[in-house]
Amino acid sequence: MSACAAAPPREILLVEDNPGDVRLLREALREVPHLGRLHAVDSVDQAMDFLLRRDDYSDAARPNVVLLDLNLPRRHGIELLEEMREHEGIAGIPVIVLTSSASEEDRRRSYANAAAAFVTKPQSLDAYVDLLHVVATWAAEHPPQESRSP
Repeated sequence: MSACAAAPPREILLVEDNPGDVRLLREALREVPHLGRLHAVDSVDQAMDFLLRRDDYSDAARPNVVLLDLNLPRRHGIELLEEMREHEGIAGIPVIVLTSSASEEDRRRSYANAAAAFVTKPQSLDAYVDLLHVVATWAAEHPPQESRSP
């Protein structure tokens, strides 16, 4: 049994405001449903509510991994990384920056704020499926750090 099948991420939080990218990732996950369940939000504020189980997200699943776009409305994705690291209960959740940004500054700031990886967004369904396999394999080899619930 592969590492991917042995310990897939059960819950994936996607922070993405582009409906087309959300749709592609959902379709990719339908191709490989054993990799996990996708939860999508479209802003930093919604992501924090989801992660801290506030308001409409009081029963939200704890994600094993967060896929984060940087160019979000109102607040930049880096702000989510910064806020997550301030909350003991969610600081250990791995974040993979999934962006169209080619900015070296975005890459530097992502890693400075404990991003696990910085990945260019795929442009096709097959590429998203491949990305999900990589994420699942990586997550199996790097489980979230233990942290208390908020």
